Amino acid sequence: MTEGKGTLYIEETHSEKVKVVHHYEPSYPAKLREVKGHPQTLYYLGELPQEGVPTVAIVGAREPTPYGREMTRYFAETLASYGVQIISGMARGVDGIAGRGALSKGGYTAAVLGSGVDICYPKSNRGLYLDLIRKGGIISEYPPGTPAKPYHFPARNRLISGLADAVLVMEAREKSGSLITADMALEQGRDVYALPGPITSALSQGCNGLLKQGAGILLDPEELLFDLGITWSKKVVAEKENKIFLAPDEKVVYSCLDLYPQNIEQLIKATKLAPMRVQSALVSLELKGVIKEISQNFYVKL
Repeated sequence: MTEGKGTLYIEETHSEKVKVVHHYEPSYPAKLREVKGHPQTLYYLGELPQEGVPTVAIVGAREPTPYGREMTRYFAETLASYGVQIISGMARGVDGIAGRGALSKGGYTAAVLGSGVDICYPKSNRGLYLDLIRKGGIISEYPPGTPAKPYHFPARNRLISGLADAVLVMEAREKSGSLITADMALEQGRDVYALPGPITSALSQGCNGLLKQGAGILLDPEELLFDLGITWSKKVVAEKENKIFLAPDEKVVYSCLDLYPQNIEQLIKATKLAPMRVQSALVSLELKGVIKEISQNFYVKL
């Protein structure tokens, strides 16, 4: 194993396992074959996505906010638990979180690289890379040994969207590589969805722009699953709510929380409860597993 700047080579352990599929072979992904300019040859480690199974690409910021991280994990885990396949680019941030979220629920997820499949890029995602080889897939149009180059990534993005039925943009700046993926998805006839965010957040400007242009809005996995032809079950949610008893203060604090992180000061203002009562309720709610502190003093509803 040798390392270069930003690159981790795995030739000794995995180069002999690289598989090759040509565009005329039956095992070549059917969705990708429909894409104009699709590669004649794909190289991969692990397994390719299954045909006929709903598949979404999840892309976004490399340095997401706590909100972006939590929503990426939430959507990836929920979709994977319903059998939806997840495609990403294995970049830092949203891509890696999506892959980890899908694997945590035993789902299939694949990463499309801008290098040869025997090169882990970025090297900070080495653990995810190795897990994808064992439990998912690593895909590239570039032969083994090809280093990651800046101009490979825009081309790689067409494969991320091409392998999917829909592209989810979780957080993105106004000028972002994720928006290139979204544009390619639209050209390919794929659906594009975006996560709404505060107008004051630079990392929401790209998503809010997509929504202004008519992209689907990501408010809840239920609607997305319905669009993918999958029936959502609220049985687990209903059972959880019925089994957990909430004290009066806990009910008040819980009712003021949602999937967007709120800090203690916001909750004190919203509930009009004394600070100590809010803090006590938050501790109890977290112990009961109905909320989560995703960063210091910021909470979301589960």
